[in-house]
Amino acid sequence: DPNEDTEWNNILRDFGILPPKEKTKDEEMVLHLQKAAVKPYERMNLEALKEAEDDFDEADRKAIEMYRQQRLQEWKCLQRRQKHGELREICGEQYVKEVTNAPEDVWVIIHLYRSSIPMCSLVNEHLSLLARKFPQVKFLKAIVNSCIQNYHDRCLPTILVYKAGEIKGRFIGDAECGGIYLKVEELEWKLAEVGAIETDLEENPKKDITNMMTLS
Repeated sequence: DPNEDTEWNNILRDFGILPPKEKTKDEEMVLHLQKAAVKPYERMNLEALKEAEDDFDEADRKAIEMYRQQRLQEWKCLQRRQKHGELREICGEQYVKEVTNAPEDVWVIIHLYRSSIPMCSLVNEHLSLLARKFPQVKFLKAIVNSCIQNYHDRCLPTILVYKAGEIKGRFIGDAECGGIYLKVEELEWKLAEVGAIETDLEENPKKDITNMMTLS
């Protein structure tokens, strides 16, 4: 019986060998009620809602306004979360605007670097990857001389972490940044420890190496 509800018949229907199972009147009624329960404006975007506003009654218009505000808030949150996503270059003149005066709910990670230092190049590569992974965080880099004059090379790379205009974390020099063999997962863990990002790593990637050095 092609209408029999068996596992084998379901497989044959998936492959198109049997036609779709005929719906009973009860099933059709359930589908009809489900469709009726969904207001048409709940399937519309903001532009479509505006165009169709005159077609609804007063009760619907009130519901539409609430729904529009909800959709607008969701859109704003999405835009805010996705507006970064890259490691951007700034200069010293932009520091206050981009870092100190950034929105209070946005974490800012800035790398002060010199292109002639290999460790700085490595950190920039890792931060570029992390910027794509955590687009809600603002990742920046700046040539150190454009921000601080006479900054010593031994202090590079320098990574500063800001929130609401205040420094929440800092990593200065090779050792604090993780050394010349730094992996992107290790840098991700460091930034997660100061609260700048929410990592999916379950433990410090450098933990095993640290334990082995301690045992030695």
